[in-house]
Amino acid sequence: MAIIVVEVMPKKELLDPAGKAVLGALHRQKVNDFAEVRIGKRFELHVDGPAAQSHLEQARSLAEGLLSNGVIEDVVDIRVEDSPA
Repeated sequence: MAIIVVEVMPKKELLDPAGKAVLGALHRQKVNDFAEVRIGKRFELHVDGPAAQSHLEQARSLAEGLLSNGVIEDVVDIRVEDSPA
C-alpha cells in the first residue's frame, strides 16, 4: 500500500493567527528558539498497491481544486510514502 501525502500551507504573505497563537504559547513556556510558526494541513490519500502516475495526477488535481483554497493557501508538496504496515 502506498500513501500519497498532500501538504497545504497558508500563503506566506498572509497572517497565520493559529501559528501566532502557538508561537505565543512557546514563548510563554520560555521556548524562544523559534521566530515564526506556521500551521498547515496534511492529507493522506491511501492507495491499494503501488502509486501510479495517474494517482499522482489525480492527487494534484484534488489538491488544487478541493483540498486547498487557492486564494489563501499553497499546495507545497505532493509525494508518495510507503505504508508503515
